[in-house]
Amino acid sequence: MLVELAIGDAYGAGFEYADPAFIAERNTLAGYVQHPTHLGIRPGAYTDDTQMTLAIAELLVSGESWSREQLAEYFVRAYRRDPRDGYAQRFQQFLDTVHTGEDFLARIEPASDKSGAAMRAGPIGLLPTVDDVLHHAREQARITHDTPDGIAAARAAALAVHYCHHELGPIAELPGWVGGRLGAAWARPWHGKVGSKGWMSVRAALTTLSTSTSLSQALHSAVAWTGDVDTVATIALAAGSRTTEIEQDLPAILTDELENGPFGREYLRDLDSRLLAAFS
Repeated sequence: MLVELAIGDAYGAGFEYADPAFIAERNTLAGYVQHPTHLGIRPGAYTDDTQMTLAIAELLVSGESWSREQLAEYFVRAYRRDPRDGYAQRFQQFLDTVHTGEDFLARIEPASDKSGAAMRAGPIGLLPTVDDVLHHAREQARITHDTPDGIAAARAAALAVHYCHHELGPIAELPGWVGGRLGAAWARPWHGKVGSKGWMSVRAALTTLSTSTSLSQALHSAVAWTGDVDTVATIALAAGSRTTEIEQDLPAILTDELENGPFGREYLRDLDSRLLAAFS
């Protein structure tokens, strides 16, 4: 799951809010693409979507308490050990100045309704019950996105993984299943460009998954929406990687050229193995 969602993040990063004509020409899955303006993110590098997901996954496998304090500490640790571009500018400036979870909690203003809490929620979907998923997704969202829409988006992204991981039904029925737990709006098909709000990215990801038969199709479709497509691809591939109904056919070049530094491809694979062993 972690490798696949990182591929979605890194591939989508080349197209985030890019011109539709650029996306139509380059969205071929033939390799990673340099974003036309975000030159600080090299092709094959993942962004904040994956880095914050790592923090969630690491806390889940640690056995430590699922608390505000621990969540904040893991968020800070993931960034401080491996600072990178891709975060929202103001939040990255904030992370550059905090050194502990305690400091993070004392200074954060958790009023966002954007996609940050949803993009990192995938591993929570591996938990055994819907109630577990809803609780853990809400608590992590409240650290940075303590708004009704921010929390709901995180819950929906985590529930998508839960549905796929536990094979609770056909992939075509995923949006309706999520809608049955969080409200009918989640079951409505997404259309058009994806904006910055968390519910937008998740609804686009649910539509992408429910109309795909393979991960390559899901990745191409996630990017084709235009807008905040790296987040859509991260959420969609996290869930899509956990169902046998979707062919696991991502092009080898995307795996081979995914960054592989200290917290890159091999680290993701190892953590993925530990995460799935803990929650299989």
